[in-house]
Amino acid sequence: MLDDLGPSVEIVAVGADRPCAALERAARAGVAVFREDYNPDRVADYDRQGWNDRLAGQIGAWDPDVVVSAGFMRILGAGVVTRFRGRILNTHPALLPSFPGAHAVPDALAYGVTLTGSTVHIVDDGVDTGPILSQRAVPVARDDTEESLHERIKTVERALIVDVLHQTAESGYTIEGRKAWIND
Repeated sequence: MLDDLGPSVEIVAVGADRPCAALERAARAGVAVFREDYNPDRVADYDRQGWNDRLAGQIGAWDPDVVVSAGFMRILGAGVVTRFRGRILNTHPALLPSFPGAHAVPDALAYGVTLTGSTVHIVDDGVDTGPILSQRAVPVARDDTEESLHERIKTVERALIVDVLHQTAESGYTIEGRKAWIND
C-alpha cells in the first residue's frame, strides 16, 4: 500500500501497538516507525490512560494532518480522539452501521447477510459510530468462512483507504454532525 499512495499523500510515520508486518514494510520503505506496546495481560496494574497518553504523544510528535487507523484493534481513548478530533480515519470490515466492533466478519456470517464490505469513517467517541466517508461492498459467498471473507474484505479495504486518502488530500472532507463527505 505504501507504494500506491503517489505524490498527493505523504506518510510521515507508521505506528503500531505490537510487532507487525506494517512496521517492517514501512521501515523497508524508509518511513519512520514507532510502537506503543499495549500489554495489559503482562502487568496486573496496566495503565490504559497512560497508554493512550503515550500514544497521543507518539502520534503528535509527527504533527499529522490525518491519522489513519487500519488494522489497529484497540479502542482509542478520549485523549487521543480529542487531540486529533475530526482527523482520525478508521477502516472497518463491514458496511457500518451494521456489525460494529471487533467481530464484524463473524457477525456478518452469523447473521446470514449476502453483502458486507468495508467502511472508512471518522473516529468519534463511540465504537465504529463516526461519520462515514466511504464504503465499498463485498458479496458474501454461500461457502465463505471467516478467513475467506475477511481476506476479500481486506483487499477491498486497502484499495478503499488509498482512494480516500488521495481524494481527501486533493479536496478535503467536510463533517456536519453525523454526516461526512469528500469535497468535490
